[in-house]
Amino acid sequence: MAAARQVYSAYRFCVEIDQLAEAMFSECSGLQAETEVFEWEEGGLNSFKHRLPVRTKYPNLVLKRGIATINLWEWYQQVINGALERRNLSIVLYGYSDQPEVRWNVTGALPIKWSGPTFKSASTEAAIETFELVHQGFVRSK
Repeated sequence: MAAARQVYSAYRFCVEIDQLAEAMFSECSGLQAETEVFEWEEGGLNSFKHRLPVRTKYPNLVLKRGIATINLWEWYQQVINGALERRNLSIVLYGYSDQPEVRWNVTGALPIKWSGPTFKSASTEAAIETFELVHQGFVRSK
C-alpha cells in the first residue's frame, strides 16, 4: 500500500542564509525553474518536431519581511559598493511536527534590489522590506 502524501502549509517556512543571523521572512516567491526548448524540424518527417532541452532559467527570488535587523541591508550595501559576495541559502518547509520536511538549496545568491516599506499615516499594515536576489540555481532535497 502506498504511503499517504503530506499536504504542507505554505506559511511554515524559513530561509537560511550563510553568515546571516536572522533571515525570517513573511513571503518568498520566485522558486521556479524553466528549461528552454529548441525545436528542430527534420526534413521529410512531418509527424512531429524534435524538441531538445537547451538551458534552464531561474527567475529572481523575492523575499519579503518586516523591518528587523540590518544584516541583509549590509549585504546589499556591499554589492552597491562593488563587493559581489555570493552566498548560498536554503528555503526550508516545515511540517506540522515542526520538523524540516522539504529543503531547496539555492547556490550563488546575490542581492540586486531592495525596496523599503510604503509609509501611510492612516494605515495599520506592517512595514515590509523586499529583497530580490539573482542566483545560479537550486536543488531540492528530502
